[in-house]
Amino acid sequence: MNCKGITALRRSALVVGALAILVADGGAQVPPSERALPGTSRTKAALHDSLTTSYEVAGVRVIHRLTPANDVVAANVYLLGGVRQINNDNAGIEPLLLEASDRGTREYGGDKVRTTLSRLGSTIVVDPETDWTMFGLRATRDGFDSTWSVLASRLMHPTLDSAQVQLIRQQLLAAVRQRGDNPDALVSFMADSFAFAGHPYARSTLGTETSLDHLTVAALKRYHEEQIVKSRMLVVIVGNVARPQVEKLITRTLAKLPTGNYKWTLPDTLPVRGAGFAIERRSLPTNYILGYYLGPPAGSKDYQALRVAAAVLSGQLFAEIRSRRNLTYAVDAPFVERAIASGGLYVTTVSPDTTLALMRQQITALQQGTIDREALERLVQQFITEYFLNNETNAEQANFLARAQLYRGDFRIADLFVDELREVSPEDVQRVARRYMRDVRFAYVGDSLRLSARALKGF
Repeated sequence: MNCKGITALRRSALVVGALAILVADGGAQVPPSERALPGTSRTKAALHDSLTTSYEVAGVRVIHRLTPANDVVAANVYLLGGVRQINNDNAGIEPLLLEASDRGTREYGGDKVRTTLSRLGSTIVVDPETDWTMFGLRATRDGFDSTWSVLASRLMHPTLDSAQVQLIRQQLLAAVRQRGDNPDALVSFMADSFAFAGHPYARSTLGTETSLDHLTVAALKRYHEEQIVKSRMLVVIVGNVARPQVEKLITRTLAKLPTGNYKWTLPDTLPVRGAGFAIERRSLPTNYILGYYLGPPAGSKDYQALRVAAAVLSGQLFAEIRSRRNLTYAVDAPFVERAIASGGLYVTTVSPDTTLALMRQQITALQQGTIDREALERLVQQFITEYFLNNETNAEQANFLARAQLYRGDFRIADLFVDELREVSPEDVQRVARRYMRDVRFAYVGDSLRLSARALKGF
C-alpha cells in the first residue's frame, strides 16, 4: 500500500512559543486564530488559506477548497469508521451497498444512473479503506450539479433490487476469489490478517467469500437505515465551485438524512506481538513476502519521522537486494498511512533466506548508524517531489485534507506536510528505526522448503 497525497505549495509557517497566560487584564483568553493546531506549534493564523474553508450545512460537515485553475471537481463523501463499523459476519457490506446503488435509485431507475453519468462524462467511485469508505464523484464544473444529484440519490435512495444486488455480489465475490490466483493480492490479504489479528484492521474492507455470501437484501436495507447518517459523514470538495452552490446542493439532499449518533474517534492502539510467519504453500517461480511492524498514531511526532525512515530503508533495500545482489525485481519498505501507522517489508525472490538476512542487515544499519544529513535532505526533497507528482489531482487533494482533519483534528495541518518532513533529522530516523522496526509479522506465499527457521530470527 502506497502513501497518498496532494500537490500543495509550501507555505511559510510561524513557529510560536508557549501560549502566554494573560493575568494582568483579568485572564483574557488566547484568540482562536492564535491557538496552536493539534500536534504542532503552528497557529491557525500562521496557516491562513483563503481558498480552503470548513463549514456545516444542516449537520453535514464540509471542507471546501476552491481551485480556480481548472474546471474539474472532486467531491468525496467519507463514511467514517471503516472496518470498525463491521464485523467478520458482515464484512464487505458497505461496498456491496454502494456498488449496488449503481443499478437503480428512487430518482434514477434501472440503467438511468449509468446513462446519466455517461452523458455528463462523470464518474462515481467507491473506495473502501481501513478507516472509512470514500464515495466520491469526478465531474466538470458544468456537470457538477447533475452528478451530485446522482451521487446523493445513490447514497440516500438506492432501490436494492434483489436480482441486481445478486449481480453485484457475484462481481465482488469474483474479485475476492481472485486473491487466491494472484500471489501479490494473496500475500497482502494474509499480511493484514496476520499482522493485525485481534484488531479491526485485520478485517478485509471487501469482505470474504463467507461474509459476502450471507449478506441479504434485508441486511443491506437495515445497514442503510442505521449507518447512512449525517454524523458519519465528512464531505470534502475540491474544485471551481462556490460555497453557495455547495450549500444549496447539500441542503436539498444529504441534509435530509437522519443525524444519527456516530462520533468519530481514533482507533485503539494495535496489539503488540512478536515476530512470526504465516505461510501459504504454492508452487511458484518466485516467492512473495510481505511483513508489517506497528507504528505510531497519526498525531505523534514519530509519524512523519517513520514515513521518512521507511523511504530511507526502501532505498537501501533496493540498492542492496535488487541493484547489487540481483535477488529480486521488486523490493520495498512501504509506509502504511492509517490512523495508526505501520511499516512494511516487501519482496519477491527465489532466495528468501538470503534476502531476509539482507533485510535484517539494512534495518540494523539504520538502527545503529546515523544517515548523513545532506544525504537525508536530498532524499526528503526527492521524496516530496515524487510524492506530489504522483498525487496532484483534485481528488487526492480532497483525500489529503480529509486525512489531516480526521487524523490530526484540523484540515489546515495538511499544509504543514512539507515542513514536517524537512524537520526530520538523522537522529529521528535512527530513533524511530530502533523503536518501531521490530516484531515484524510476515506473510509468505511460495515454496516453504526454501524458507528456513533461521530466516525468522532477528525481526
